[in-house]
Amino acid sequence: MQIGDILASIIKIAALLAYIYGLLWVLGRPSKRVKLIGIVAAFGIIQLALSLNIGGFQIFNGLDRGLLFQASAMAMVVIGLNLIYGFNGQFSLGQWGFYGIGAYVSADITYRWAAGDARGLLVVGIVVALGGLMIWGVRRWLIRMRDVPVLSAFTLYLVGFVLTGAIALGIANVLEPVLKPLLKTADGGAGLLATGIPMQVLFFISVILAGAFAAEISFLFGLPVLTLGSDYFGIATLGFTIVVKTLMVNSDTILPFPEMRGGRGMLGIPQMEGFSWFWTFIFLLAIIVIMRNIIRSSTGRSILSVREDETAAKVMGINVAETKLLAFVIGSLFAGIGGAIYAHTTGTSFLSPATFDFLPGFNPLIIVVFGGLGSVTGSIAASFGWIFFLEGLLRSLLGMMGTEAPTWRFVLYPITLLLLMLLRPQGLLGTVEWGFLKAKAYVSRHAAPPEPANAANGAEAGD
Repeated sequence: MQIGDILASIIKIAALLAYIYGLLWVLGRPSKRVKLIGIVAAFGIIQLALSLNIGGFQIFNGLDRGLLFQASAMAMVVIGLNLIYGFNGQFSLGQWGFYGIGAYVSADITYRWAAGDARGLLVVGIVVALGGLMIWGVRRWLIRMRDVPVLSAFTLYLVGFVLTGAIALGIANVLEPVLKPLLKTADGGAGLLATGIPMQVLFFISVILAGAFAAEISFLFGLPVLTLGSDYFGIATLGFTIVVKTLMVNSDTILPFPEMRGGRGMLGIPQMEGFSWFWTFIFLLAIIVIMRNIIRSSTGRSILSVREDETAAKVMGINVAETKLLAFVIGSLFAGIGGAIYAHTTGTSFLSPATFDFLPGFNPLIIVVFGGLGSVTGSIAASFGWIFFLEGLLRSLLGMMGTEAPTWRFVLYPITLLLLMLLRPQGLLGTVEWGFLKAKAYVSRHAAPPEPANAANGAEAGD
């Protein structure tokens, strides 16, 4: 790597941070027309950087392209973790597991669909729909019963999910032959619904379903586990991540998913070529807007109050258990969406269980702390800066020293994190927000108006 390449990488990192600031600034403008023009321009700038090729020169080369989509997916995961840990105060190490669930669920839906099998979409879609109805129904019944033990409620939900899965599988086996002619032609080619725009629509649906599926799993898991203290909850979520990774490794033996190929990794995942940045930008923007609106709402204030003082929150009538569970479910939803985006934008058509091991699972937690607990802006900026610096610039610099030298980055960034905790424990941005995410300053109507300057000067002079 030459000096020019190093400078180019530094400039790209700085330009991305400026891009994030500009996007949040535009979103914060009061004019809807300015917002719309700014959003289109923000999308077009990155799309141009990805596609521009003049005489072999590319603003974003193949490596930068992979880092961009990886950073975008990481930002979705980290925003969700910030809601759980930064805003709600629940120390969680399970975000990586929900990220993996979202990746594999979405990948399996699109893989099966492209292969002429609609059961992936049908089973997941029916499970998510019926599962949501089941949660709503059981919850209303439990409210009327009152004082039902948590483990008893968990058992009811678990039985409901098992029955939902059995029903979904039966319905999918009945409907699948109806859809098969639309997915595969008689000569084995791709059918009407397996190419072009229908495939893009399917991808959109698969991302939503993957996020919703991860959210429902988090509801079932979080119901009993969130009753534990913060430290024990963190240990339990770490165990969850390990269990998810183990199931991925044995997906073709323990689980009935031979297409996932277990520890060898899943191959042939459809990639959204030409639409990758479009979908990534849409979902990242949606998560930012949803997160901002949650934090500004009464629900967001309840989430924050639980972090500050659970006893005081209870006295004020806030249901602490439900508030914790809600934050955990929404954060897991964001992680599942991020995983689905990652699975279809890497450009490699490959998913490996090693990607979702528990050691890389510490990265979102590190990024949240690095950017600043309770700062959505810090989560976004740190995600892009972290990925482009750690996996891009630093890896390339160490690569100049030898083939094994890049692994030293896993020694350098913990040291950097320790220094940050000593010098700036609140993170790089602390609770600072940019533009659209910045809280508005309100002036009370009952506040006394300020005295005129000349009147104050006259009083001082004895007039």
